Amino acid sequence: MKSEQPTIDFEKSLGPWIGRTSKITDYYLQEAMQRHGLDLSKEQMIVLKKLHVQDGVNQNELAQLIYRDKSSLARLLSKMEKKDFILRKQNSHDKRINAVYLTQTGRLIFEKSRVAIEEVIDIMENNITKKEKQIVIEILKKVQYNFTNENLAQLPPK
Repeated sequence: MKSEQPTIDFEKSLGPWIGRTSKITDYYLQEAMQRHGLDLSKEQMIVLKKLHVQDGVNQNELAQLIYRDKSSLARLLSKMEKKDFILRKQNSHDKRINAVYLTQTGRLIFEKSRVAIEEVIDIMENNITKKEKQIVIEILKKVQYNFTNENLAQLPPK
């Protein structure tokens, strides 16, 4: 005799809606970058944005800031160095630590990417009120908090 498993209605959970929205946003962002003649991925754009705010951040901190593991960030930064978007400098006291800096080319590309980003934001937020936008942001913050280590540690063991 088969035991009855509870039915999970994925379409009524947040997961697929967040996932689809993320994929659609990524697609439109990539299309906008190409339309503007920018050879820039979403991940590269995120690095440029973080460095625009905090230039010279160490590579390990950057990995945490953009939610990437160290090895995938190292590969991403290598590609960005080849494009002359960033420069890594070794710490003189500890050779294992690299600080990451924007180059002049990286600054220029970041500034050019702003137009493409604004286009995508305008499409994304069309017909959404400021109040609705704030509600969505607050809900997504709660979802992100739910995945934090301190919150997960409070869950009862299975």
